[in-house]
This record gives sequence, C-alpha cells and structure tokens, in this order.
Amino acid sequence: MTRTICLNADIGELPGHNGRAMDRAILDVVSRCNIACGGHAGDETSMGQTLKAAKARNVIAGAHPSYPDKENFGRLSMAMPAEELKDTLRQQVRTFLRIALDIGAPVEHLKPHGALYNDAARNAGLASIIAAVAREARLNVLVGPPNSELSRAAAEFHLNYLPEGFADRRYQADGSLTPRSEPGAVLKDIKDQIAQVLEFVDQGSVKVARGERILMKVRTICLHGDTPGAIQSAMELRAALHAHDIEIETPTL
Repeated sequence: MTRTICLNADIGELPGHNGRAMDRAILDVVSRCNIACGGHAGDETSMGQTLKAAKARNVIAGAHPSYPDKENFGRLSMAMPAEELKDTLRQQVRTFLRIALDIGAPVEHLKPHGALYNDAARNAGLASIIAAVAREARLNVLVGPPNSELSRAAAEFHLNYLPEGFADRRYQADGSLTPRSEPGAVLKDIKDQIAQVLEFVDQGSVKVARGERILMKVRTICLHGDTPGAIQSAMELRAALHAHDIEIETPTL
C-alpha cells in the first residue's frame, strides 16, 4: 500500500518581490499552504499575489491569522479580551476571503499562526474562538497539533481537523513545540528534518527534546517558508519522501 503525506507551508510572510519568489518556489513542493492575513505579516497585495500563485499550482489555500502583532511577527502571546481577539481574527479572515473570491481561488482551511497556535493548543477558550471564526467563515477544516484543545474545538464546532507536525521544530514530552528561545528548538540540518518527518510517517511518533519518543499521529507536515535555505530544504525533503516511496497528497477530509 502506498504511503502518503500532505505537505503544507506558511507563506505570504516575507515582503516584496523576493518574498513572492520564495512563495512560488515552495508552492511547487507542497499540496497545501497557509497564507498570512495581515495580523503578523502580509497585506492585501501579498495576499492576492500569493493566492494567485497557489491557484496556478492547484495548491489548496488556507487562512493564516494571528494575534495582531507585526512587530513581533506574532510570536509573542497577547492578553486580549475574547471579543477583541475574535473581532481581529474575523477581520483578517474576511479580508483574505474577499480577495480570494475576487481571484477565484478556493480556500478550505484555517491555521492559526505562531503564539496563537501554541496558546490555542493548550487553552480551550482560545481554541473555541478560532474554531468559531472558521465556522462563521465556512472554512470546514482546522489545522493544528494532534491531541490538542484545537482538535477538541474542531469536533465541538463540527469542523474537520488536520493534525500537523513540523519538519524543523523539536518537540517537548507533552507534545508541544520547544520554545524558540531554547537551544535546539529549531532543527537546522536537513538530515535531522528528514529523519523527523520519516518518523512521523513510518511510526506515528517523534523524538522529543529529552531523547524519548512520544506517539504523534499527523496527516500533514509543515515546512516554514520564511527561513534561510527553506526552498532547498523543501526540495530535499520531497526527494527523500519520494525515495522512500512516500507520495505527497492532499488528504480528503
């Protein structure tokens, strides 16, 4: 039986011509993408250009909203009243969907970004806000960590859930991502990234920071498009998957 995995990338996050060129290159590798909606990065121009590039390559697009914090790239937690957070997420997603509609680019899923992603994985209230925004926007797929509050909120709001693992991030024993402030949190060597992805696919597990392994069943792997060498790493990862008879697909949900 053929083994398969979905690859996704967070894109639309780097400015200007070089940013769009990197997006187009990584879109040639992945089957889903998560496009910045203006909260942590991106604007209406970048959204439109990135959506057009995804549509041209038949890559399924998703909204990638965040805390409204461009200064810190959405990587710091923010204490916001629930309705205020819901309003800013709703505004980001509505703007993104309006642009997508004008272009004729289908949008299927929502994936929160950065600190919001990590916070909502642990906080049921935040997860419910995100699931409610997705439901209101008629985005029927939520992307996030397996066995998290986001997965439970997806079930509560009758959304499909796509459990995700990261190629280039070290995990903690509880299944959370190791904070970027800690040494070794980011796997920079492509060989380490490939080994981690193969473990996800073959064993449904991952080696964590202290050396032991934990079960982690994922259906999609995230590749970051904003890091140095991201395109080369993505191409090498795709080649490694093919060499192990693993096909890249978009799962039916």
